Amino acid sequence: MLQFRMCYLLLSSWLLVLFSCSPAYKKMKVVTGNARCLQKFKPAFKVALYSTKVDVVGNHLSGLLLIKKMPDSSTRMVFSNEMGFKFFDFEFTPDGNFKVYSVIKQMNKKPVLKTLRKDFELILMERLDSNSVSIRRSNNGLLYYVFPQTNGYYYYITDSTGNSLVRMERASKRKTVVEATMENYIKGIPDSISVVHKKFSFTIGLKRIER
Repeated sequence: MLQFRMCYLLLSSWLLVLFSCSPAYKKMKVVTGNARCLQKFKPAFKVALYSTKVDVVGNHLSGLLLIKKMPDSSTRMVFSNEMGFKFFDFEFTPDGNFKVYSVIKQMNKKPVLKTLRKDFELILMERLDSNSVSIRRSNNGLLYYVFPQTNGYYYYITDSTGNSLVRMERASKRKTVVEATMENYIKGIPDSISVVHKKFSFTIGLKRIER
């Protein structure tokens, strides 16, 4: 219990302290393009099971993450240990709502839930409003598809042709907060997923288990 309290306090502190110089994104060249090319990278989850490791500020959790597309097109995520004890049970609806069915007490904190929600939203690629997107090109030719959110931005970064997803980023108005990758797609579902927070020690690693 003491470890989780320390974890929560440190996590909250890092979430509140967001300061640095202006991001490099603003210095990139604005270009034209079609954000619809990102749809081929959107995970086509029906039912997928991942071996999962979570490390946050010295605390480690491991188990299985079940991702399931529901009949109403919402996405359910259930993370439990190998014995079946649930750490959390979340739902993401097509209209952008987020529902918590259950979560362990140690994680039931607004900053923690907000962070997890945004991390998984980035991966699910449900918040891609093509009416608000802008596209920028970096000096090395990478294309940054920029989607404004209520607080900050989601970036989907591809190669110069838009045929390969290099990484995803979540950023505040000042700096990158999270980097994520999805690799080795098999029938539209990534085999491995990684989420790395940049300003404090928090990582999520997923490796798909074939069923």
